[in-house]
Amino acid sequence: MSDLIIFNARILTMVPDQPRAEAIAIQGNRIRAIGRTEEIKALADAQTRMIDAKGRTVLPGFIDSHVHLFQGSAELDFLPVGTLTDLEEVGLAVQSYAAARPEEPLVLGVGAFYGLFTGQETAPRLLLDAILPDRPFALLGADLHTVWANTKALEKAGLLHGAEMPEGSSVVMGEDGLANGVLLETGAFGPVLALSRTGGRDMLGYVTGDNPDPAETKAEREADKELLLKGIDHVAAHGITTLHNMDGNFYQLELLSELEAEGRLKVRVQVPMHLKNYDSLDRLQEAAEMHAKYSGEKVWSGRVKMFMDGVMESRTGLKTRPYPDRPDTQGEAVFEPDHFNEACRIADAMGLQISVHAVGDLAVSRVLDGYEYALKHNGARDARHRVEHIEVITEADIDRMKRLNVVASMQPRHAAFAGFFEPPLPNTVLYDDEYERAYAWQTLRDKGIPLAFSTDWPVVPVDVMTNIQCAVSPLDLGPHWPDQSQSLMDTLESYTAVNAWLAFREDHHGSLKPGLAADLVMLGGDIEAHAPERLRDLPISLTVCDGRITYQDNMPSDGL
Repeated sequence: MSDLIIFNARILTMVPDQPRAEAIAIQGNRIRAIGRTEEIKALADAQTRMIDAKGRTVLPGFIDSHVHLFQGSAELDFLPVGTLTDLEEVGLAVQSYAAARPEEPLVLGVGAFYGLFTGQETAPRLLLDAILPDRPFALLGADLHTVWANTKALEKAGLLHGAEMPEGSSVVMGEDGLANGVLLETGAFGPVLALSRTGGRDMLGYVTGDNPDPAETKAEREADKELLLKGIDHVAAHGITTLHNMDGNFYQLELLSELEAEGRLKVRVQVPMHLKNYDSLDRLQEAAEMHAKYSGEKVWSGRVKMFMDGVMESRTGLKTRPYPDRPDTQGEAVFEPDHFNEACRIADAMGLQISVHAVGDLAVSRVLDGYEYALKHNGARDARHRVEHIEVITEADIDRMKRLNVVASMQPRHAAFAGFFEPPLPNTVLYDDEYERAYAWQTLRDKGIPLAFSTDWPVVPVDVMTNIQCAVSPLDLGPHWPDQSQSLMDTLESYTAVNAWLAFREDHHGSLKPGLAADLVMLGGDIEAHAPERLRDLPISLTVCDGRITYQDNMPSDGL
């Protein structure tokens, strides 16, 4: 009969011809039936686990389509500083943390905001020395694009006197001829993060896309698997059943596949091949190998990830005009156009999907140039290529995204009107005419451009409900900022069915109908009756992935 039945629910199926139901039956790892409570309860036998939802909302399991799983897992055990607003507070937290962990090879604070150093005349290196002078110490920016390091960390990483960097990365030098402590982008801060207790293995998929070198020991491999499991439990508690990783290497795919074989993988994960700007295009053969070797229901590849620029906060986001407050720079292009265009052509010809980080409007434009180049040389196909972030875009490129059938992959909590990051001050990173095309969720949706939502964990917490709230109830920042608020149903679809479609998995998961994978989440109440501005307070009651309960709270309910 059925292994699990949930009844008396408010089910939002994300299936157009049957959008709502009251009950769902699961057999094995598939949905057996969905419909009214009476008819579904008739499918039970003595062994069926029965859960009375008591009017709670049930949805397809959330799909977070832009995360860094390995790194997010590691950050759960580093020092969080994202709630700290000045260096004095940071200093107290760091000294306590460091005293409790005398063997820590790198004291690492994570989630740091740029405002900690705004207006400071002293070099960040020296400010951090004043907090912890005798041990390597660094702060990783919340956006994962900047690290601030003290003298000991710079010395040990071989960066104190500067170093040659790949395009788009830089060690900022001070007037004294030494590094001032600011490390911009992965090429610069990778050597510092490699000092951490993880040996930087959690960051390799992001920093280089390579496997550990030297190869990990057996003990390190097992430790990394346990680290991933901690992160997987964390995302399951937020109702997530599928992740699209945004960094990758063979090592991550191997670890996840081993966890699956051991019966310990509680989430589905897509892992891309990460192509760096200094890589030969021959390296794309690795992406083909990943795709051929890993194509299962829970662990798969099939995608190439690249970066086109950095972020606007550090003025490395690539813009069509110089920054209003920095007329000397338009940001940093990570890839040269010819190199990037040819990478897109080759990856597209292999039948692979492409996703590219592009924050600034010129970065978005160059990504679309690459996709258009691939289309011209390879012909049209259902590619579902993605642009990640799109914090500002030109009017012409909005139309071009639609014409090229490109997907907008965006993160509600990144937006200036989400309340997580401080909104930019006037005349700093945006011109007055750019506000209407900044974080332009509804503008893109109105054009018929597929819109996928995600968190970018650990850039922001992997808390899906808070991100949904940011989308449906953004802050009012005044007349400069157009209303980009989303309807609840559009937002939920962008976290479920759209994200499944985005990964060519719409016939496997992302909606609730018979025959599809039994991936679902039950909330702690009725989401449609909940105040939009308080959605973050709506808890997760139950997560089911592949027919298996991966998280449950202590809700009083039949069978629990």
